Amino acid sequence: MLIIRIAGGLGNQMQQYALYRKLLHAGADKLIKLDTSWFNETSQKGVLAKRELELRYFMNLPIPECTDEERDLYLKQNILAKAIYRAFPSLGPRFTESEMYHPEVFELKNKYIEGYFACQKYYDDILPELQNAFVFPEHPDRELHIKNVELMNEMEQRNSVSVHIRRGDYLDPENSALFGNIATDEYYDSAMNYFRAEDPDVHFYIFTNDPGYAREKYSDPGRYTIVEHNTGRQSLLDIQLMSHCRGNICANSTFSFWGARLNRRKDKELVRTFTMRNNQPCEPSSMHYYWNGWILIDKDGKVR
Repeated sequence: MLIIRIAGGLGNQMQQYALYRKLLHAGADKLIKLDTSWFNETSQKGVLAKRELELRYFMNLPIPECTDEERDLYLKQNILAKAIYRAFPSLGPRFTESEMYHPEVFELKNKYIEGYFACQKYYDDILPELQNAFVFPEHPDRELHIKNVELMNEMEQRNSVSVHIRRGDYLDPENSALFGNIATDEYYDSAMNYFRAEDPDVHFYIFTNDPGYAREKYSDPGRYTIVEHNTGRQSLLDIQLMSHCRGNICANSTFSFWGARLNRRKDKELVRTFTMRNNQPCEPSSMHYYWNGWILIDKDGKVR
């Protein structure tokens, strides 16, 4: 059996679930389950930014959860076993992500798998399946549901580009060292200018957890629409809206990566930051291999 730990925010949960779906393709004879215990009350006590299992918000998404006993077979060892696995990690029952891409993950047997698996190459070939699997609910407020439908129709009918700007938690000291100064003003200016060069009348839809900042910086309603009505549990509907734009400018955030990944448009153009984290070395040829077809722009606004 393989068990994949589900943890983190919605974007990370979707990536871990996507890996689960890809592993089903890689070995149809393997029994694969998901460990969702990270979201229980006991585990969340030690989490700085508490999360919910937001995968449950999607419509009819199958989530095969492991039992406590199945998880304990991998995570609870006696003293001797722990000593052996410390000396020889590859023999242990756990596989922990440590590189941007692990091709060996598709050959694993009887492992507990943990990581975020953001790399596009893991599941690029099954994106049509994932686009069908992640079915969004309607906004429970009828008026806001209608607003979302109208926005999606508008995005489909014009040259539209989503722009995701993640501030809020990324400005906190504990996060800024890791995620800060990557999706810079220079990055956004360069990405937006790329689309303006194609069409001066392009319209940008701004998605952010700091709408006050967005309203001040992107104040011209003729060029920008600030999307801020999908909040709380309905935040995932912003991913659905992003997926209807012709272009997607992502922050270094898995939330907007999924807005781009679920984009079904034939004429789509996807832009992301060259790096995801400040402690993650990146080399252009590898990044283009891992993120085939994406436009990569660094913090200085240079297309890489």
